[in-house]
Amino acid sequence: MTAPPARRAPVGDPARTGTARLPDGRLLGWAEWGPADGRPVVLCPGAATSRWLGFGADVVDGFGVRLVSVDRPGLGASTPAPGRTLTGFAADLRALCAARDLGRPAVVGNSQGAPFALACAVAGVAGSLALVSAADEVATADGVDAGVRELVALTARDPAAAEEFFAAFTAAAMHEMVLTTSPARDRAVYESPAFAAAYRRALDEGFAQGAAAGYARDTVLAMSRWPLDLAAVTVPCAIWYGTEDTTHSPDHGARLAARIPGARRHLVPDAGGALLWTHAAQVLTALLSGAGEEREGRLPQG
Repeated sequence: MTAPPARRAPVGDPARTGTARLPDGRLLGWAEWGPADGRPVVLCPGAATSRWLGFGADVVDGFGVRLVSVDRPGLGASTPAPGRTLTGFAADLRALCAARDLGRPAVVGNSQGAPFALACAVAGVAGSLALVSAADEVATADGVDAGVRELVALTARDPAAAEEFFAAFTAAAMHEMVLTTSPARDRAVYESPAFAAAYRRALDEGFAQGAAAGYARDTVLAMSRWPLDLAAVTVPCAIWYGTEDTTHSPDHGARLAARIPGARRHLVPDAGGALLWTHAAQVLTALLSGAGEEREGRLPQG
């Protein structure tokens, strides 16, 4: 079967990069695209990807968006924080917002970045929220495959052993896993030359300190029960899935949306897990204008 042609997924180097010193002395790495005086939008990237992979490189200037991608502790340029928590990340982001004059930004959580973005919303750090191809709370979800169920059980039974297991991952192994488990529509994006180079760079930097420094803890937090009261999310929230996404949520976020007051779920036909890059303009439009009043939406591919 011939793979569908890749939709455009523009990527580009950030306009500005740096680190912010947190109150406890750790550093948090960041990268920015768009105008320095634009409306702040913070990205919580997907699994093991560093600040170097943003989204919407071709539209942020037109939207007047200052896109800020953040390295979670232990990834990229950020100092590791053993034993960290989801709520601890929200505190880190609050400190970054103060240091970088971001105010109360809109926050995007992509893939494994979703629970970290949700923690920011629960803590009142986020002014609005978009969860794109979001990793669902697999510890409480039905319909996950047997391999994931085994990892969830290990994480619940022995979090330290699970973290040790995930610490064996490498950038190459992560890249191979993503390509082999993604549908053809996503592979067409991931294997396009410009995106492939940017993605590998982000993975290489994400694993630069070793998986034990960042990715392993991230994954244990994502696979554990989330200590978050999702009913406490009071900001506009939009949840986005491609109908061909086969990896992020058993029900394309229906249960997740039902747990967040007023959340609007967008299902995009003929799109997969690469939605953040193929539909950046639609995500930003909804994020900047609020999630809207309608609870369910089905959008054209656009």
